[in-house]
This record gives sequence, structure tokens and C-alpha cells, in this order.
Amino acid sequence: MHLSQTSSQAQGLTNVNAALSLPLELEDAIASSDVRRRATMLRRMADLFVGSGDLTPQQTSLFDEVMSRLLGEVESSARVQLSEYLAECPREARKTIRSLALDDVIEVARPILTGSEQLEQRTLEEAAATKSQAHLLAISGRKTIPEPVTEILIDRGDRDVVLCVAANPGARFSAFGFASLVLRSSGDEELAVAVWIRSDVPRRQLLKLFSDASLIVKDRLCKEDPTKGKGIEKAIAQALDRLQARTRQLSPEFVSGSARVSLLEEAGRLDEDALYEFASSKQFSETVLALASMCDVPAGVVERALVDDRSEQILVLAKASGLNWDTTKALLVLKSSPRETRDDLERLFETFLRLKPQTARKAVRFYRLRERALAQN
Repeated sequence: MHLSQTSSQAQGLTNVNAALSLPLELEDAIASSDVRRRATMLRRMADLFVGSGDLTPQQTSLFDEVMSRLLGEVESSARVQLSEYLAECPREARKTIRSLALDDVIEVARPILTGSEQLEQRTLEEAAATKSQAHLLAISGRKTIPEPVTEILIDRGDRDVVLCVAANPGARFSAFGFASLVLRSSGDEELAVAVWIRSDVPRRQLLKLFSDASLIVKDRLCKEDPTKGKGIEKAIAQALDRLQARTRQLSPEFVSGSARVSLLEEAGRLDEDALYEFASSKQFSETVLALASMCDVPAGVVERALVDDRSEQILVLAKASGLNWDTTKALLVLKSSPRETRDDLERLFETFLRLKPQTARKAVRFYRLRERALAQN
């Protein structure tokens, strides 16, 4: 063993022993009404905690307990200093870190919320669910953010919070989180761009994002020159169709789904049971291709129906194909947005019952003609 290593370990042991020999002094500091004395003791304990050599779990727990007790007895300026000091510390001090992260004073909480790798996920979730927008903004800048936390940030956060988390490459989103994020992007060009350039957005959400953005662009342009409305609508429809085709070509998910559906089709097993299995399992590409084949329409028609806010087109495709309500409901659940409720499904069920098959088949023929016309221009 090198002399420097021996010296370092000896110094660490000295620091630990010094900390463990302070019980009376600590009790005096905690009991004292002198705020400066308590703050001095807190800084001293933090220095010993960070600067000591290897600590046993018991020693680590002792440091944590003492620092967390002192925290409640010092002014915010001392808590800010400790937060900045411990934010980059690799050692665990769970009680102290938690207390700092949940501090109502954002200057205290921010260093921990933004930078501490020792902060437990459950504490992060609690802070996101209960603290101020400033706290949420600090969380949204973390190096990595797990899915449960991003869901809370999108739900509770203001525009600055949502924009920050959308632009954070280390943020992870569940399928529900992405759907909520795209919903928040409606009407917000900057947020839509932040979502658009992420590499992990599911293709169905990209289509939804582009579709909503297109409607906004169309509305703006039509207000400026109503006479050009039809031309704008046609141009946007063509742009969306090109985008869909491009994303299909580039999507490994779509290529894989296409192979699965083709095998079923060749074997004569592409039927309602297969479609129900795809939809209920949230397999978007397979569902699109299976329903498109059964309705004899381009995949783009089904994709747009599954990302459109309105659900009537899904009802038309389902009724024209002779699907039962269970399969139709699985399609509606697959396309549903975070805002849709059980009442929406009940309303759609009533519409499904009223819709006549011959009416649905006429509408599907219109879809085919429209797609053919778009393809020729």
C-alpha cells in the first residue's frame, strides 16, 4: 500500500472519529437558540461527511440523522449552502437530501432537484406532485427523468415546465405521457417543434402532432384569405399523406408490423379476431395495416382516423367491415386521448348502433376516391 493511500485513510478515520466524538457539542448546538452556532455545526458536519474516507452504513446513517436534525433549526441561507454542497456528493444521505428537495424555498430545493443523483424517485414524484412551478421547472432540467415523473410534470406543469421537459433528451415518456404531451402541444408552435425533434416519439403521436398543427395552420391561413381555404386544405392533406408515407418507410415498427400482417393475410387468418388482438394489445402499426386491408383502403386513411380527435371515422370503418362492438371499442381505446372518458364510449356505442352498414360502405367508397385523387395530384 502506498504511503499516500495510508495517509488518506488515516485522515478519513480521523475525520470520522472527530465526528463521532461530538455528541455533547451537537446536543448543545441543537438545543441552543443561537442560529449561527447551529449553522456552523451543520457546515462542520457536512465537511466531515464529504471529506471522510470510507464510511460504514452506520456512520453514514449517523451523519444523515445529525444533518437532517440541524436542517430544521437553521436559516434558509445555511440550507442553500448545504444543498449546493450535497447536490454533487456521491454519498447517500437520504433524510437530508429528501428534506432539502422538499423545502418550500426554491433556492434550497433547486440544486438537489436539478442535480442530485442521490435523490430517490419517490421523493422526486412527491416534489413534482406537491410543490411549486419553480420546483417543477427545476425537476424538468434533470439529467434523466423517469416516466412517472414526466407524467406529473406534463399534468401539473405550466408552459415553461412542459417546454423544458419536452426539450430534455434525458426525459422518458410513457405512451400516456406522449399522448398528453402532444395534447399540450396543440396550438403551441414552440412546444410542437420541441416534441417533433425528439427521437423517441412514437410514430402515431408524430402523425397526431402534425395533423393538429396542420389544422392550426389551415385556420390561420383561411382567416387571412378565405377564398383559398379549399386549396389550403388540399395542400395540407397532401403534405400529411407524404409525411405518413415517409414515416412508414423509416419506421422499424411499421416494417415489422407489415411482415406480421402479410403472413396472416397469406395464411387466410387476417380476420376480426386478429384485428381485435392487435388493437387490444396496443399494436398500432399492425392494427392500421389489418384494418386497412379489411376495408380495402390505404393505410393512411386508417392512420388518420386513429389520430384524429373525432372518433366517427373509426365507427364508419368498423361498421363497413362488419366488426362487432368489442372490436370497435378496442380500436377506440387504442386511439383515445387522455381526455376521453367512459361517457364518451357510451355515446359512441349509441352512434355505432344507429349507423347503417350501407351508409358506412358509401363513406368508405368516398375515402377511396379521395385518396386516389390526392395520389394523382
